[in-house]
Amino acid sequence: MVTRRHSRTGAVFVAAGLIVGAAGVTGCSGGGPDDDSLPTDPVDLLHRAAPTLVRAGSSKARTEMEMATGGTRVTIHGEGVYDYGRQLGRLEVLLPHDAVGTGEHRPITELLAPGALFMKNRGAGVPADKWVRVDTGTLSDGNLVTGGATDPFAAVEVLRGTRTARYVGETEVDGARVRHYRGTADLTTASLAASDGNKAPLRAAAEGFATARVPFDAYLDDEGRIRKVRHRFSFVNGGGQGTVAVASTTLLYDFGVPVSVRLPRAEDIYAGKIAQE
Repeated sequence: MVTRRHSRTGAVFVAAGLIVGAAGVTGCSGGGPDDDSLPTDPVDLLHRAAPTLVRAGSSKARTEMEMATGGTRVTIHGEGVYDYGRQLGRLEVLLPHDAVGTGEHRPITELLAPGALFMKNRGAGVPADKWVRVDTGTLSDGNLVTGGATDPFAAVEVLRGTRTARYVGETEVDGARVRHYRGTADLTTASLAASDGNKAPLRAAAEGFATARVPFDAYLDDEGRIRKVRHRFSFVNGGGQGTVAVASTTLLYDFGVPVSVRLPRAEDIYAGKIAQE
């Protein structure tokens, strides 16, 4: 089992390492969190977004992570499924081309579980048939960035820390009518209200990011389900190179799809040293 604590800047990132190696309103509306009626207050509505996904059961997901530092911008794409009740998901994460323009890379398979991230085709000296396991509670970004894709449920649980939010207007996401909200969440507050599996990761992120305040744009359908959420994170980079800006976008669709995620057996997890990239 691999359980390394990443430094604040070292989390820029397993994802960045993969790339290099590859190449308001406040108040409450009444009613409990399981109330079927949607609150009209934006902050209350966003606080309920995670429980609403749990009731939805599952969905497909697409992710996009953009990182900019030192005048360089790279984008990582992911696609998969997620079971919100069990907090288990599977993503295929596609890295960009090498900077020198060489061929495409094999997708990295990521399994998402409470408190853990499993990666296959990780590279860095890991055998092709082995998984790498990372304790997300030890990551300075709480796995909001490390894997090159934000865990879909963690992305929505960040909204439990919404401090201010305003309604922007109606629009469409993948053909679905949605309401667009813009606001700021606090990761420390989110960690206190999060599910057990995300408490430690979000608390680590609150301490590891340059700021615990996270600007976001969230798009909810008529049932209060998140269809799209975009967060903007930032790290203080080492070596006097300034701040690394990260924009993470998660799109959710096809709610209720069957999801089968089987976590690796202990003997399938790589126990050796991972090369630094």
